[in-house]
Amino acid sequence: VFVGESKKWIPMIAEQASKLKVGPGNDASTDIGPVISMQAKARIERLIQSGIDEGATAHLDGRNPSLAEGNKNGYFVGPTIFSKVERGMQIYDEEIFGPVLCCVEVATFDEALKFVNDNAYGNGAAVFTRSGAVARRFVDQIEAGQVGVNVPIPVPLPMFSFTGNKASILGDLNFYGKAGVSFYTQLKTVTSAWRDDDYIEKLSTAGVGAE
Repeated sequence: VFVGESKKWIPMIAEQASKLKVGPGNDASTDIGPVISMQAKARIERLIQSGIDEGATAHLDGRNPSLAEGNKNGYFVGPTIFSKVERGMQIYDEEIFGPVLCCVEVATFDEALKFVNDNAYGNGAAVFTRSGAVARRFVDQIEAGQVGVNVPIPVPLPMFSFTGNKASILGDLNFYGKAGVSFYTQLKTVTSAWRDDDYIEKLSTAGVGAE
């Protein structure tokens, strides 16, 4: 979500993204690897087409990326960038899980915050700012479970829980971190009561090897 004059960065972002190389992960020069399956690739491409059909502006279309001959049957999608994205478009309403950037232009920070929070999902969100006050408000008021400040992808290290919120989580526990350990932990609760006259002055050794 671009606030105020920051929307002028969109063409520059598209230009830089067009230089990213799509290819297999075992190629050190690859910037963007494959998606998880053919079904995932087809879903991402369907959502890209829906963005075009519903009126978003495609600055970069990642379908049919340039690939080496041996990789053309792989599950590859190139970087895709949309602007003029609005509520109600499928590319806003659904989690895409692919290299698709949906750009929205608003006038104020409050509008930006509302636009993000209006979405049913709450996996992760980040703010880029030089203002500590803006950063603090974002951290406090954003409804996403994983929050970044001047960090592009707020996915925590494995020792911290993966804390998606809203429709981005099913169940009552997250994976990774303490919550991940809790999933594999069986709890035991013991309740005991002892009276004063149950006190034993001398320890009995009966039954523990005494003669």
